[in-house]
Formats: sequence, structure tokens, C-alpha cells
Amino acid sequence: MGDVVLDLNADLGEGFGHWSLTDDEALLDVVTSANVACGFHAGDPSTMRRVAALAAERDVAIGAHVGYRDLAGFGRRALAVAAPELTAEVLYQLGALDACCRATGTRVRYVKPHGALYNTAAVDDAVAAAVLDGVRAFGGLPVLALPDSALARAAEAAGLPAVAEGFADRGYAEDGTLLPRDRPGALLSDPEEIAAHAVDLAGSVRSICVHGDSPGAVAAARGVRAALERSGAALEAFA
Repeated sequence: MGDVVLDLNADLGEGFGHWSLTDDEALLDVVTSANVACGFHAGDPSTMRRVAALAAERDVAIGAHVGYRDLAGFGRRALAVAAPELTAEVLYQLGALDACCRATGTRVRYVKPHGALYNTAAVDDAVAAAVLDGVRAFGGLPVLALPDSALARAAEAAGLPAVAEGFADRGYAEDGTLLPRDRPGALLSDPEEIAAHAVDLAGSVRSICVHGDSPGAVAAARGVRAALERSGAALEAFA
């Protein structure tokens, strides 16, 4: 796999108040990009600023992990949101995280929808367009998306870079979408299986994700990075 350059990303900052879900410091020592929760599915101003500062210290690229306004459901419930409202909510989340980033000497470099918004935008042209309208209103950024998804196609049509993403710790349906979390095989937990899956994905994507909220996420991310480097891939942020 020589000459292959890959990004390794994880979802971070997924806490709220005194509640913390992700081991941000440990994961930031492994990944090259951090998808930071922007306050709608998880995250709060203090968490966003703290994670931004930690990422800046390690030269890890920061992306806005925008989601539906759904703290109770952790953003994993598909919501019926009118397109103009969804566009405004994406813009709002981007602005909030970017302010925290700039206060710590860095900036938001890309966008990745979270959970139900990611999955819906992968198959629903109207939702994908609403998300991208928010990104363009902010000024335009690369967008992480499933290959050949509605979101990826819409980003390309809008003149925004669509960065193909694969999930090391998730199973896939035959159509290339992620299996729903309640389906057998949807969630991979064995570190060796996750690492092997990452190597298999490496030839078809630019960035590989390990979910920061999964049990054993730090060990899984370390295993993925080691396996990719053993395969000859170089690890660096795409943005």
C-alpha cells in the first residue's frame, strides 16, 4: 500500500457538562483529524474550547461534527426538520465551533454530519442540499461523506470537496450504506477485526473513522493506526 495517504478521524468532545463520553486526550494522540461535537447532539462551549485547544497543541485538524438538535437521543434519531431550519442549524453549529477554535489559535477545516443526519444525508437529496447550504453559507469547507452518497454527489455539484470516508468499526449493507446499529454485524468490537477492516477500506477511501464513543475506542484507534502504517500507508490530515 505504498504511496497511499490516509486520514484517521474520530468523533470527539461528545460530552455535556459533567458528563463525558470520549477520551479526547488519548484519541488526539492517535488520530489526524477530530470531528468535534458542536452542542446539538453532544458538546458544550467549555468542551468545544478544551478539545480545540488540545487538538491545536497536537496539530490535529478539527472538523465540525454537526447534527440534529437532539441531546436526548444523541443525534441518532432522524428528525423531520424543514430545509431552511436545518441549513441555519448547520451554520449555527459551524460558527460556534469555529469561534472556540479561533480562540485557541486554530480553525474549523471541514464538516462531517453526525449520526442520523449523516445517514439521512447519504440517501436524501433534500437533506444533503440543506446541509451543504449551511456549509456554503459559512464559506465552504470539505465534507466527509460516504463514497457515492447523496451528500458526496451534492458536495461535488456545489463545488465543495467531498472526502470519501470509511468506518473501521462499522458493518456495511450491500448498497454501501452503514448497517443500522440494531442489525447483526453493524458494530464491530474486536480490535483485530477493526484493524483488518480499516486496511481493507484503505484502497477506496481517503479518511477512516473510529467512533470515539465506542467501548475500547482508544485501543481500536491505536490498532487501526498501527495496521495502516504496517501496510505502508502514510497518515496525515486531509484538510
